[in-house]
Amino acid sequence: MSDDRTLRVALAGGGAFGAKHAAALRRIEGVEVAAVVSGSLESARKFAAEHGVGRGVATLEEVLGMDDVDAVVLATPTPLHAAQTLACLEAGKHVQTEIPLAASLADAEACLAAQRRTGLVAMAGHTRRFNPSHQWIRRRVRAGEYRIQQMDVQTYFFRRTNLNALGQPRSWTDHLLWHHAAHTVDLFAHQTGSPIVQAHAVQGPVHPELGIAMDMSIQLRAANGAICTLSLSFNNDGPLGTTFRYIGDTGTYVARYDDLVTGEGEPIDVSGVDVSTDGIELQDREFVAAIREAREPNASLTQVLPCYRTLAALEEQLLLQSRI
Repeated sequence: MSDDRTLRVALAGGGAFGAKHAAALRRIEGVEVAAVVSGSLESARKFAAEHGVGRGVATLEEVLGMDDVDAVVLATPTPLHAAQTLACLEAGKHVQTEIPLAASLADAEACLAAQRRTGLVAMAGHTRRFNPSHQWIRRRVRAGEYRIQQMDVQTYFFRRTNLNALGQPRSWTDHLLWHHAAHTVDLFAHQTGSPIVQAHAVQGPVHPELGIAMDMSIQLRAANGAICTLSLSFNNDGPLGTTFRYIGDTGTYVARYDDLVTGEGEPIDVSGVDVSTDGIELQDREFVAAIREAREPNASLTQVLPCYRTLAALEEQLLLQSRI
């Protein structure tokens, strides 16, 4: 760290999620967002001015050469995540990488190997672990008050053109399996406290221009017998995002980001679950705390790697199906 009080964090990515992290980090005492990298120097400087960031710079390499930067949050395009994670660790910077950590198992394993070699804090942005709604469920499971029998999850977007969450053109293509399914695959094992032992997937037609499947269905089973049914689509014309239905032995609950209701739609107050009701802020707080306390964070690369093993196995299934 730069000194005993201030942790200086650089942000790579001046888009929608970069803005979420900038806002979250500003709310954490003793943290300074020292620099931001975006698609161009002009956009980085504009982002810095709008979000109270120390300065906008042209490249990640420039950030990694700054002696007074302790850590980096990567909110960049998915295809860059693994290489940038490796670059941060090799430069001696703690790193938090937005989901997904990588778009292949080999790249995820390389990131974990680098973390173990350097001993730095490295975590992946598996935000569902931190949302108060999911934390509330997990606490009941760990206390023996609730057993998850099934998670029924719908991840739906309307994305037939290559636009980001702000409606701006993307330079890369999003992916239902390696990005959006990663949230649920990791959360299912995390919430049940049991490893995934079965995983199956089917997908719909590949989009002729985007080159990705626009619809996908995944089934999971944990070692303790719990199952998960996950439906994903980029064709859904309706409410966007992910809805998680927990079906358990003592109740049914529906979580949507930081909010939670019963199966009958009655709101559950989760304001006392943690110090904030913002999952991104709680994720960033864990990253900062792990650095300060020199410990493994929740959603460390070690903890999330089983998710990427499952995604790789599902990808292999889908490749085999495409050849039939």
